[in-house]
Amino acid sequence: MPSNRTNRITGLLLDVPGDGRALHERLTAAIRTAILAGRLGPGDALPPSRALAEELSCSRWVVNEAYTQLVAEGHLTARQGSGTRVAPDVPARPAVPPERTSTRAPSPVAADLRPGAPDVAGFPAAAWSRAMHHVLATGGGADVFPPAGGVRRLREVISGYLGRTRGVAVAPEEVVVTCGTTHAVGLLAGVLARRSASRLAVEDPGWGRLGDAAAHAGMAVEPVAVDGEGLDVGKLGRTGADAVLCSPAHQFPTGAALSAERRRALLAWAAERSAVVLEDDYDAEFRYDRKPIGALAALDRDNVAYLGSASKTLHPGLRMGWMVPPAHLRDPVIRALERSGAGPGVFDQLALARLIGTGDYDRHLRRARTLYRERREAVLAALYGHAVIRDAGPVEGIAAGLHLVLSLPPGHDDRDVADRLERRGVAVMPLSRYTRRRLRPALVIGYGRLSPSRASFAAAEIAAVLEGRPRR
Repeated sequence: MPSNRTNRITGLLLDVPGDGRALHERLTAAIRTAILAGRLGPGDALPPSRALAEELSCSRWVVNEAYTQLVAEGHLTARQGSGTRVAPDVPARPAVPPERTSTRAPSPVAADLRPGAPDVAGFPAAAWSRAMHHVLATGGGADVFPPAGGVRRLREVISGYLGRTRGVAVAPEEVVVTCGTTHAVGLLAGVLARRSASRLAVEDPGWGRLGDAAAHAGMAVEPVAVDGEGLDVGKLGRTGADAVLCSPAHQFPTGAALSAERRRALLAWAAERSAVVLEDDYDAEFRYDRKPIGALAALDRDNVAYLGSASKTLHPGLRMGWMVPPAHLRDPVIRALERSGAGPGVFDQLALARLIGTGDYDRHLRRARTLYRERREAVLAALYGHAVIRDAGPVEGIAAGLHLVLSLPPGHDDRDVADRLERRGVAVMPLSRYTRRRLRPALVIGYGRLSPSRASFAAAEIAAVLEGRPRR
């Protein structure tokens, strides 16, 4: 039987070895390899023996022998009425070579406290479906091949949204649609690097992926310390940076808001040096204790590039964001987009425009704020119910966003604590993961995906690890 014959029924390439063994043994090996490689998954049906024999130009006996052997090995199941199928408990991927096998299997996650993502189960699927149906039914309008800056309708609704909710008064032409904040930072850093801006200051601790995007675009990245008032502008002034990336409304991961005094100092620094402030406004929609602080770009359009996205409010998988660059950078950014050809799909842009324009986006945000506020309160109550946590100091971060910072008692290493919690089914991130300098030990706790009913369990596990109690 020839090697590399494709079965038209399963669509699987059966690589039958030509090693001199009997034909049924080689077919057995080929099907076994397809299963272990994941090309046939648990529960997948194999064709009837007669059909496979015809396809492979061999006798039906050869196929039956192969099936019988694989059933005996536990790779296949054969039942009257349901045919021959891959067994439900076979591995879905190749076994890891022995030298790379982990010494312990990862524990199942019972409580997910990792920061950085919203509750995607709360995505407004019905509203999004209505918006997308409208777009498809109307044929997408005239923006089949939109300009590099984005679909006109989306730029219109975003300009209105930013003016209404963030205090940034902009015309639609000033809005640039991106694939998210990382994409926007890479674009701006590339433009700045080509204009001889060589150094970008970033917050430390901070979200490292954004600094990586700037470094990839050609800028040297300089960390600047963050404290309870946000970015230390005094230390920024000593870096010689040409631009700075910061999150004034809600710093990640410390949860600090840039104080009014430092906001003024930062804008003065930018004006004096003709530098650019990249304002990452990643979760400003979620403020629970008071009205959100206006965007920095509302105070200075000449030196501040505003960056926003739908990653926290809707779904990271949408890859949808927006940018309002200073006027002198807008054309270079558009040219960079034209060269790269990167940008969200037209239908997704129009669907988001429809979602915002109909008010469904605002309704979703109101529901999400209530949900996340309740989850934050549930986590705080559960944590403060344990003396070992309560005595370590107050939880840090303003009442906003999707995460908070929990200080650990002296003598604990946050990476070690996070590792021990992982073995107990609690996924959490150490603060040291996000910093280049030595800080006090702390955990960054994301509550966006944590059901309130799991908050007590998570807090109890954290307390148990800090007290050195064994797993129950």
